[in-house]
Amino acid sequence: MKNKTIGFCITGSFCTLSSILPVIEKLSADNKIVPIISYSVASFDTRFYKAHDFRCDLIQASKNNKIIDTIIEAEKLGPCNNLDIIIIAPATGNTLAKLTYGITDTPVLMATKATLRNNKPVLISPTTNDALSCAAKNLGLLLNAKNIYTVPLSQDNPTGKPFSAVANLKLLIKAANFAIKGKQLQPIYEK
Repeated sequence: MKNKTIGFCITGSFCTLSSILPVIEKLSADNKIVPIISYSVASFDTRFYKAHDFRCDLIQASKNNKIIDTIIEAEKLGPCNNLDIIIIAPATGNTLAKLTYGITDTPVLMATKATLRNNKPVLISPTTNDALSCAAKNLGLLLNAKNIYTVPLSQDNPTGKPFSAVANLKLLIKAANFAIKGKQLQPIYEK
């Protein structure tokens, strides 16, 4: 993927934040990255990351000093119509549920809605402890919606967390290339 403008949305699956930064950095080598973060990513200090530190690392990885962190800023993406694709990584179960039912109460969801209104692809990278239980219905509904695609996922700990699944970040860029062409990378679920 080259010369694209990518809205890269980040939601609060805090344990995976450090693993998405190399993907963003790789994408930013040949593309313009527009980082968009949820309110929880913008404000929560966790054992995985301090909010301020993550912001600094995101600015460096994306090569962009402007992070969209309000609904008002995210809404402007619709009329501007300048994104080629939105990637939500990680996409929490909460985000999947709200996206399924059209709830736009975070910058990530507003940016996604703005992109869908422009008939552009949205690539979700699910990472949630309830992917194979409560969030499974929402994931299924989203995958039947126009212009929504997923990064292939698998169980991260079948014995300890039997309903948890994470997207394979090694396949994120390949899945994004497929999504831009209007195709879903297969298989969706990996062993």
